[in-house]
Amino acid sequence: MVKLHTRTAGTGPPLVLLHGFPLSSAMWLAQRAGLAEGRQVITPDLRGFGGSKLGDDEPSVDAMADDVAELLDALSLDKAVVGGLSMGGYVTMALARRHPERLSGVILANTKASADSPEAAENRETVAQSLLDGGDLLESVPNLLGTTSLEKRGMVVGRVRGLVGAAPAQAAAWAQRAMAARPDSFDTLRALNVPTLVIVGDEDKLTPPGDAEAMAKVLPDGRLVVINRAGHLSAIETPETFNRAVSGFLTEIG
Repeated sequence: MVKLHTRTAGTGPPLVLLHGFPLSSAMWLAQRAGLAEGRQVITPDLRGFGGSKLGDDEPSVDAMADDVAELLDALSLDKAVVGGLSMGGYVTMALARRHPERLSGVILANTKASADSPEAAENRETVAQSLLDGGDLLESVPNLLGTTSLEKRGMVVGRVRGLVGAAPAQAAAWAQRAMAARPDSFDTLRALNVPTLVIVGDEDKLTPPGDAEAMAKVLPDGRLVVINRAGHLSAIETPETFNRAVSGFLTEIG
């Protein structure tokens, strides 16, 4: 396991937010500012990103989930609401599979429960090898953002380019291989016994609304929020709307 570097704001009941690929906990700036009243917002850098070391484990979302469980132990937290966006959602579902007793609620944003197809997994391996050979992650930015952001939110585009550009190639390649190896998580969601919020942007091309609807459909206690004019990085593209959805959910579940 790897000790995770974290950025934290506020005090009170814990909310842990896990970042997407290929970003870091810096992506949650607006959430640390907007959700910290009356609660502790904990945003770790997943292994290899931001201030966290990569370690020498084989690539897997399970290893990343175990890191988060270890972080909860280090913070003396028995339970927390845990949310993840994109890759962070995959890690959250792995945490639900491996450490369900640590969850008091779940937020799954711009992610999906299905495993990669053989073709998608092969593409991830191609990307991973390209990155290790000096390839440019910045080519992924248009896929991460919705049409509205690309056309009208220049500051958002610039910020995302900066976040993506800061990602270490070795960590990004490791994460690609971890995501390629992840299992289908629909059975995990069916067994989830805590309230769960699913969020998706209506312009998300990587994990579109159909993926979010499929997750919400199998959850025993799930609710779905579709954010208009947002792509795959809804928490960055439309932070106020994203925060309202999360805050409403947290108020609802107490």
